[in-house]
Amino acid sequence: MIDTTQNPVLPRKFYIRPVLIVAKDLLGKVLIKKNGNRVFAGRIIEVEAYDGSASGGDKASHSFNGKTKRNEVMFNEGGFFYVYFTYGTHYCCNVVTGKRNHGAAVLIRAVEPLLGINKMIENRFGRELKSEKEIYNLTSGPGKICKAFNFNKEHSGLDLTNSSVFVINQPKIKKNMIGVSKRIGITKSVSLPWRFFEIGNPYLSK
Repeated sequence: MIDTTQNPVLPRKFYIRPVLIVAKDLLGKVLIKKNGNRVFAGRIIEVEAYDGSASGGDKASHSFNGKTKRNEVMFNEGGFFYVYFTYGTHYCCNVVTGKRNHGAAVLIRAVEPLLGINKMIENRFGRELKSEKEIYNLTSGPGKICKAFNFNKEHSGLDLTNSSVFVINQPKIKKNMIGVSKRIGITKSVSLPWRFFEIGNPYLSK
């Protein structure tokens, strides 16, 4: 079981900072979803920052053109969970950052599974693993995470400081273990180096 006394739930003040700072600091922290006695947990190892209000403009951010019904959760103060449906196929989960009405969030791109792995496998594949290596494909992408954890629109808007979905503190990853690159799978603002990841982790997205 996760011990939240030794590793407390991240407080609001963690999230209301600038998105690039929060994005890097989320690496190594543990994302948790509780559903009755069932617990899913994964160590965050890859993220991307999105900020429609950024200097110069981040056209890839959902908030770039202002608040809409779809993206309104992004305009909450930091510490809320933003889940959206994309490409008509899968959900993606994000952590809102900054002050209210700013419109920034961190996409969780990959996690290293820790708890609830058998149920994650069932959710993702509907079968047993075909090989030991297939475990590295379990949560190595934003859509894969949501399917494994069974995140959907019902979870969008949850308060990460006081709900069944939360993030617990863990030691920071050393700077020399944090990789930086352009974001993946976007067509706008492609030059921004706003993807951060733990170098060498086998669960990174491909």
